Amino acid sequence: MNPDQPRARPRLDAALRGLAVTFRGMTAHPDEFNCECHWGSAEDLARLKVADVELDLDLLHRTWQATDWSDKASVLRRILPQFASALVSGLIETPFGMESVGLSFARASWQEWPAEQAAAVEEFLNAWWAYALTDPDPVVPVHDLLVLNAEATGTLSPWLATWEALSDPVADRHLAAAADHWEYELLGDQLPWSAWENEEDMRAELTSWLVRHAPARLRAHGVPEDLLHRIRLLGLTGPDRWDDPHWPGHRYCPTEPHDAFLAGSRAGAVVP
Repeated sequence: MNPDQPRARPRLDAALRGLAVTFRGMTAHPDEFNCECHWGSAEDLARLKVADVELDLDLLHRTWQATDWSDKASVLRRILPQFASALVSGLIETPFGMESVGLSFARASWQEWPAEQAAAVEEFLNAWWAYALTDPDPVVPVHDLLVLNAEATGTLSPWLATWEALSDPVADRHLAAAADHWEYELLGDQLPWSAWENEEDMRAELTSWLVRHAPARLRAHGVPEDLLHRIRLLGLTGPDRWDDPHWPGHRYCPTEPHDAFLAGSRAGAVVP
C-alpha cells in the first residue's frame, strides 16, 4: 500500500462528514421550478425542497446536470453531501466529461458562499485530490479529476502544485498516464478539455508545467522514450516542433488554429 494512503483516506472521510454536517438541513429555494417535460415530475421537485431526504441516483443525476435552476447555489447545497459521496464512490458518470461536474460547482459560485460552507467544499476537493494521487486505482482517473477541480475552481495552479510536491511512484504513474492522455491535444496547442473560462491560460500553464516538471520524474519512472520526446516537443513552437525528427505525425483538422502551418507547408499531413 502507498505510505500516504493511510493519511489520505481518513482526511477524505472527514471531508465527506464535514459536508454532511455543514449542509445538513439545506433545501432548494421554495420557489424553485423546473420543466416537468424535460427535468422531472412535481414529486421530484418537491423532494429537493425537503431537507436530508436521500435521492435516488437518477434524480441526483438529473439535478446536478440541469443548468437552468433559478437558484443554483441552493440546489447544489441541497444535494452536495450525497453528490460528493456518489462522486467518490464512482457512481457519477457523464458523457460530457468531468468538466461538466466541475461546472456544476462553478455555476453555483460556491467560492462566494458563507465562509464555513466554502471551506467545507474546498477541503473536500483538496482531500479527494490528495487521496486520488496516492490511490493506485482511483475511481476517477487523476487526469479527469484534475479537470473537475480546475473547472470547479477556475484554476490549475493549486492542483498542479500538490501533484508536483508529491514525490511518490503512484503519483508518477498517474503523471505518465495523464501525459499520454494529454499530449495529442497539447501538441496541437489545445487544452485537452472544454474549459468554461481561462482556456488559453490553462493550456499554457499545463504545457509549461509538463515541460518543466514531468521529464525527470517520468524518465525515472521508465516511461517510453517517445512520450518523453513528445513532452519535449511541447517546449518548441512552429516549425521547430513540426520539423523535429521525433514529431509523431499527428493529424489535425485544418479548421483548428494551429493547423495553419500544416495546411500551408505540410498539406499531405492534413486531414482532408
